[in-house]
Amino acid sequence: GIHHIYSSGTVDQWPKNVSSLLMYGGMWTIPVPDLRRTADLFVVMGANPQASQGSLLACPDVMGEIKRIRRGGGKVVVVDPRRTGTADAADEWLPIVPGTDAALLMAVVHVLFAEDLVDLGTAAPLIRGVDEVRALARDWTPESVEAACRVPAARIRRLARELAAARSAVVYGRIGLCNQEFGTLASWLVDVVNILTGHFDTPGGLMFPKPVNWSVATLTQHTKSADGAPFARWHSRVRGAPEVLGQVPVSCLAEEIDTDGPGRIRALVTVAGNPAVSAPGAARLRAALPKLDAMVSIDNWINETTRHAHVILPGQGPLETGHFDDLMWNFAVGSAGKWSDPILPADPDRPAEWEIVLRLAGILAGQKAADVDVAALDDGWFATLVRICGLDPDEVLPHYDRGGPERIVDLSIRTGPWGDRYGRVEGGLTLADFRAAPDGIDLGPMVPRAAEVLATASRHVELAPAYITADLPRLRTHLERVADPATLLLVSRRHLRSKNSWLHNVPALVGGSNRCTLLMHPDDAARAELADGRTARVTSPEGSIDVAVQITDEMMPGVVSMPHGWGHDEPGTRMTTAHSHAGVNSNVLAPGTFVDAISGNAAVNGIPVTVTGVV
Repeated sequence: GIHHIYSSGTVDQWPKNVSSLLMYGGMWTIPVPDLRRTADLFVVMGANPQASQGSLLACPDVMGEIKRIRRGGGKVVVVDPRRTGTADAADEWLPIVPGTDAALLMAVVHVLFAEDLVDLGTAAPLIRGVDEVRALARDWTPESVEAACRVPAARIRRLARELAAARSAVVYGRIGLCNQEFGTLASWLVDVVNILTGHFDTPGGLMFPKPVNWSVATLTQHTKSADGAPFARWHSRVRGAPEVLGQVPVSCLAEEIDTDGPGRIRALVTVAGNPAVSAPGAARLRAALPKLDAMVSIDNWINETTRHAHVILPGQGPLETGHFDDLMWNFAVGSAGKWSDPILPADPDRPAEWEIVLRLAGILAGQKAADVDVAALDDGWFATLVRICGLDPDEVLPHYDRGGPERIVDLSIRTGPWGDRYGRVEGGLTLADFRAAPDGIDLGPMVPRAAEVLATASRHVELAPAYITADLPRLRTHLERVADPATLLLVSRRHLRSKNSWLHNVPALVGGSNRCTLLMHPDDAARAELADGRTARVTSPEGSIDVAVQITDEMMPGVVSMPHGWGHDEPGTRMTTAHSHAGVNSNVLAPGTFVDAISGNAAVNGIPVTVTGVV
């Protein structure tokens, strides 16, 4: 195989994968808030479920749950540089400087130990490393971080006390904590605080979901290197970036294409992605893609990325195929499942994406297209999954008269916790049961199961992984920097009618006022002599863009915000609606080398920029 695999994971949640692997033993063993039973305190950090509906958290009507908590006398606190829609619905908005969330959480941990507030609750027998965390937090007083975070020391102390005193509480940190310079530290500390305050593996706190079906990702997640963790098994050719969990930063892709020398990437396959818009250092990647000798895109759109492809292979559309979520049930607040039949009949002359991928794999392995046996490749992969589940493929394969993803879904349900294991468990579930239940099947809320899911060598929660804690001195150095008063920090933002770079070609979703604007606090706008609606030039070490200014007090001073996923002004695309609402691409400003050092995740929040008027 090849090492050159790039994904959106390194612009999204890789820090959470790293911390979960080292704390719990699996990169997808990610505990989530048991939000439907949280009663007293819900702390939201770097997340905006008003727009996202939750991320690494699958919960129906998150905003409704926030209202329920407040109606019942509980409290909701949002920690974010921007007063988001979620913050507007909360009891308190706590502004914080981008990239300093880990410092605030370390100060919370300090208070918990200093004031003897640590209580591990029922999870105590499973936790290792409490004394190590106590020692690490000794010098992280609230007073030592308040200037950098711009959160008063007294408020940090009160937050720690509120979490410790609450009967039912949870801290939830998401994308704003992940795609920043200290993403892994922040992701780790969210879990540390929940554990130290007794809100772990207990109803209303942080819990491990029990999905009705396994995901292909979770089935193989425990693969490790010889020294215990999949880190730095290889390095990227140009930058020397270490591999983390099988990937290097997607921001390495452009330099691997445009830098001459042995090992240069000369051919690229993209699958349903638009990295020319969504990857950091976007301008360099757009310039690099035409230098490829061969590019194949499996995609239904001719967008800013696929316009460079020599061959585009469109599959069936999402409304032409059945659906059962592969991974999201692993983050759900309850054990459930739902099958959706296709809404539209599939074009018989167009193959499904899985068939395209298998045929392309055979071609890349050296076979002629006409000689690739897609069914045999599919059977081979399915047989491998069956063996991983501890069953005999010769016994399982006869249950099916056709291949494809549906039988993998059936396998995952039948070998899941409620499955029938092909007749071995009377009354167990199969995909047929979900087909017969159009509203889905709900098997109840999360239950305490940490002891069951832990896969670390010790079979304990490792509270102080050395790989992560070794990054604390870098955070301390960062806090001691003296910021240039002329420099602002750029953060991203979501919108309810956008999905990253998707949906901008749907007329009903791009109407109304311009959403691709630079949000700016009135004080910062006054210093830059900018009026509302005026065009500003935003400049970073990576690039420069011009964008309309929107002056608002929803931004904390010193921080500006732009949405990501725009910049549809490239020639050669066939996205007329998106092109007429092009916006500008904030990833032009994101330096490819600005990453969370220990996960490789892009830091697309907290980018230093200057903002000036355009003459």
